[in-house]
Amino acid sequence: MQMRKLGRNGPEVSAIGLGCMGMSWAYGTASDEATSFATLHRALELGINFFDTAEVYGPYLNEELLGRAFRDRRDQVVLATKFGFRILPETEASGLSRIAGLNSRPENVKAVAEASLKRFGTDHIDLFYQHRVDPAVPIEETVGAMSELVREGKVLHLGLSEAPAEMIRRAHAVHPIAAVQSEYSLWTRDPEPEVLPTLRELGIALVPFSPLGRGFLTGAVTDRSGFGSDDFRSNLPRFSDDNLKKNLSLVETLKQLADARGATSGQLALAWLLHQGEDIIPIPGTKRIAYLEENAAAADIRLTQDEVAAIDRAVPETAVAGARYAETQQIFVQR
Repeated sequence: MQMRKLGRNGPEVSAIGLGCMGMSWAYGTASDEATSFATLHRALELGINFFDTAEVYGPYLNEELLGRAFRDRRDQVVLATKFGFRILPETEASGLSRIAGLNSRPENVKAVAEASLKRFGTDHIDLFYQHRVDPAVPIEETVGAMSELVREGKVLHLGLSEAPAEMIRRAHAVHPIAAVQSEYSLWTRDPEPEVLPTLRELGIALVPFSPLGRGFLTGAVTDRSGFGSDDFRSNLPRFSDDNLKKNLSLVETLKQLADARGATSGQLALAWLLHQGEDIIPIPGTKRIAYLEENAAAADIRLTQDEVAAIDRAVPETAVAGARYAETQQIFVQR
């Protein structure tokens, strides 16, 4: 597995990480613990050492899972987690409805860090992200609280998620930011105009989440029949019946290119991302070892400039039908 640098002063991490949310939450039935452990431990065998979670995944269940899985392997992994949502107790709501808003107030930053440390069963968090920019709290106050955690040794590196360029600059002026997490893939190019150039100017890594378009770019999603009521994608505009039909032609073109390379469409989508720069570290999520191995193998694919351009043309963002989020979800993303 290739290694890449998490920002100018961050640790070396695998070129492809592992998004762990789906093991516990949001994409249908959660994996049983034995299956999740097997997948996480296989990731280490493949050279993957960068694992992504958040307090809201579950909520809390995914952090607890990783804590148990890596209790005796803590020195082998780089753990990234996130704070920033106001989460209702189970007695008041269930599922996604437990997310009741944003909270990046300094006292919550510190409280979440302490709780995450306990769930991980460790004395430090390698990378601590603000999950979403909170317009009610100046970013300087939030990052100031995060930097105190660094001084205390409870957090090693800081990150932001879905932050616009202006906020990244303001945050970085308070304390160095190692990574910014944003949705970035063949069918979501939002970071390219402003965020990516800003990150490169400041020496910050980009960590694309949903680099496979929430599974769509693998070709595995051909209709909505596999979505349960607890599958996050059932509420996303791009996965509505009408938009899904329109988007399927994009994947067909990608599949043809992948067949010519002896790869899968998902592998080609990941390879395209990796070829966008050495500062890009995608974190595709999966619950299954077979998909994990397929994703990891994408790091070995070498593309020519002509191939990168052909893949780029195969899934033009302008041809993608449907918004990234519904209005109720988009309110958490600052632009």
